[in-house]
Amino acid sequence: MTPQDFKDILLKRRAELAGDLLEIEDKLDDPMPKDWEDRASERQGDEVLEALGNVELEELRKIDAALARIEEGTYGICPKCGETISDERLVAVPEAALCRRCARGA
Repeated sequence: MTPQDFKDILLKRRAELAGDLLEIEDKLDDPMPKDWEDRASERQGDEVLEALGNVELEELRKIDAALARIEEGTYGICPKCGETISDERLVAVPEAALCRRCARGA
């Protein structure tokens, strides 16, 4: 696969995440119910949404970093050891910054 192929994959995933994050933000902005029991249940749901949003934000940051590496021409090269990151790893984890060996040791 070419860097452009990976860029397309990353951009598609980025758009999905951005949509998910907007949806989460919208749900978190909903007014709280007046009933205490409903409010407690809603608060638990909000905590789950916030955790999910944080995970998605971290993935978004990794995707943005991978897109920057594509633009710089360093995508697919492990910054730690300088070796090429295998296509198998990049297909599985397109935002991967490290080769498999360095990621295990990190």
